[in-house]
Parts: sequence; C-alpha cells; structure tokens
Amino acid sequence: MQAAQSIVDSSSPSLDTGNLTSVNDNPAIINAFIDMYQKLNKDNLFLLRQVYRDDIQFRDPIHQVNGIEALTRYFDNMYQNVTHIEFDIKEVVVSKDNDQAALYWTMSYSHPKLSKGQLINVEGMSQLKFDDKIYSHRDYFDLGQMLYEQIPFLGGLIGILKNRAAK
Repeated sequence: MQAAQSIVDSSSPSLDTGNLTSVNDNPAIINAFIDMYQKLNKDNLFLLRQVYRDDIQFRDPIHQVNGIEALTRYFDNMYQNVTHIEFDIKEVVVSKDNDQAALYWTMSYSHPKLSKGQLINVEGMSQLKFDDKIYSHRDYFDLGQMLYEQIPFLGGLIGILKNRAAK
C-alpha cells in the first residue's frame, strides 16, 4: 500500500471548498487509520482497536457490522479467504469541522476462487465519521466489479450485458 496523499482539486466546479480543511491538514485519527491499513494483516487485527471505537458501525455493500468484536471477526474472515489484499489510498477529503472524511482508494486482492486467483482491482470510497476514534465507517464500491464479474460464466454474461447496454 502506498502512502496516502491529501489532494483537493479546488478547480472542480462541483467541489465546495468552503467545507474542506487544508490539503495537508489531516486529523491525527485519519493518518493513524491510513497507517493502520498499510500494516493490517491476519496476524495483527488488534490494530483495529487503535482507530475504531468499541461501538463502531461498519457498512459496505454486502455487510453491516456493529461493534469492534464483530468488526474484528469480519476482518479475520476476510483475511482467511484472500491470498493477497492491499489498499492504495488515492485521495483524502476532510470536512471543515474535522469530524468526517472521504478516502478514495483502490483495493487490490486475489481470491483462489475468483478470476483464477489473479489480482483484482476495485476502486472505492470510505466515508469515516470520527471524534477521537472512528465510530462510523461506510464503504462504497461496485460489488459487480469486486465479485460478480469475477465468477466464471456469470462474469462473461455480465460483460455481454454491459457491452449491449453501452451501445
């Protein structure tokens, strides 16, 4: 996982820069979160407690997990099922009040039953809400890109449908 950079494109017409902090001014918890994900693996899941509150609410397109114990089990299961996983944080946008952040990332992973075990890249975004630690973490990503398109036969059908829809 590469080091994250805080990038804010203030020339973007849809970006309200009045609600953003300085480009290089990430809250300490966000830097700790990024650092943790660079180190996290099946052998050091205790690191989750350093950035997440005990009452963490985690949600992604497949799961909703409540509490640090359940989140630790979620990550334990994930690491048992993949042969490789890493997150490359591309951009960090922090709210003016320093209580929320959006992190844009690329997840690279391989799973022995998906895409013949080859590396799969999925782009996504995490919305984090925090005070001294993170209490809400919601991931947004294309579940088809991550899973369905990687399943033999089903992935081929999805590709055909996408091509037809694009015409």
